[in-house]
Amino acid sequence: MKKIALIGRPNVGKSSLFNRLSRRLDAITSEQSGTTRDLKRGVIEIEGKDVILYDTGGLDDRDELFVKVKEKSLSAAKDADIIIYMVDGKTLPDEEDRKIFYSLQKLGKPIALVVNKIDNKKQEDALGWEFSSFGAKDLFLISVSHNRGVNELIKWIDSHLPEEKPSLSLQEEDEESLEEFLETLEMESEEDEESNEINVAIIGRVNVGKSSLLNALINKERSVVSSIAGTTIDPVDEEIFYKEKIIRFIDTAGIRRRGKIEGIERHALHRTQKMLERSDIALLVLDASEAFKELDEKIAHLVEKFSLGCIIVLNKWDIKDASYEESVERVRERFKFLSYAPIITLSALSKKRVHKLNDLILEVYENYKRRVPTSKLNELIEYANRRHHLPSDQGKLVKIYYATQYETKPPKIALVMNRPKALHFSYKRYLINRLREAFDFKGVPILLEAKPKKSEEEDQESR
Repeated sequence: MKKIALIGRPNVGKSSLFNRLSRRLDAITSEQSGTTRDLKRGVIEIEGKDVILYDTGGLDDRDELFVKVKEKSLSAAKDADIIIYMVDGKTLPDEEDRKIFYSLQKLGKPIALVVNKIDNKKQEDALGWEFSSFGAKDLFLISVSHNRGVNELIKWIDSHLPEEKPSLSLQEEDEESLEEFLETLEMESEEDEESNEINVAIIGRVNVGKSSLLNALINKERSVVSSIAGTTIDPVDEEIFYKEKIIRFIDTAGIRRRGKIEGIERHALHRTQKMLERSDIALLVLDASEAFKELDEKIAHLVEKFSLGCIIVLNKWDIKDASYEESVERVRERFKFLSYAPIITLSALSKKRVHKLNDLILEVYENYKRRVPTSKLNELIEYANRRHHLPSDQGKLVKIYYATQYETKPPKIALVMNRPKALHFSYKRYLINRLREAFDFKGVPILLEAKPKKSEEEDQESR
């Protein structure tokens, strides 16, 4: 697939154009300069052709963070096949813009100068000639917010994309090849039922090393890393292929205390939660060099909220403030509700022990999609019931008729009972512990739900 990079200084509308071209609200947009900091990419369709679109951070030298952002943005331009350089039509042409545009022209790739925020013909006539001083062969005066001139830009992009080879129509196939074709479709649909992808969200408060961990996991500088807290705003995702699985890592925005969340960080927090909705596993990153905070605990509850598999990552282990035994004890004491989550110690900066994470992710994912045969499940429940009888409900007998697992990712088990409301949370916890002892559910929550028999449920409704 061809790669297209949106390049330009802060606040010229790159993220808005990214959203317009992708027809999704994926990139966070804001009036605040420098909202996009990490490289965001997405597969979009241009006139029926799939391309990879890069939304880059603004080109700025104001401080250490933005110098790194600028380096990544220019690196994306060099990697791209087509470059769209955006400028702000509300201001006069900038000399620094000219210099960067000329340097990108020397790469010898198709490059368009896009002047954004040109809302009407009057502005176009007044400012068009000003930007002609760039000497751009392809100049577009557009308004992303009003969708003005965007179609012409799309046609220009399409003109630089290769023509797709026409596929054979089914009418040209004979009966034998048609049968083969249908068999292939059937095989593909069966394979699609078992996803080959694992979505892993990296979560934690600001400055615990999430972006450094992503870079270490994929073995390249994908996320901008800075000592400035709150560097990551847009979720950053990257894929690796490991042991026949695609592991997609999502570096989410660092979370602050509610009172300190400002402006675009509110959007980032909302986006983080959206990402967690489609994740399988969370890497909860904690700073091993300091005491855990109340905020760490609140973030950890997101794992519980979205019923995710979980691995607790004690980062900065090279500058830890306690022994391994003490650190594990502290984690277990503070995060009792994640008692099922394995703990791994590592240093994202030095990459020490990071390689062990991938195998642990695969192990937890296998458990996350585990399905226990109904016969084995009922044997276990019956055994647990014999060892510790169900408490009665005001003197009335409480029975479990049978158990069945009705969903995976995470494992969801229904207990069909005569008095489902009488199942005490302590007995439910007892059953979950027995399930963990009997079957490998390390790293994943088990959702146990008491349900009535259908006939009893219908009888209650008729009353």
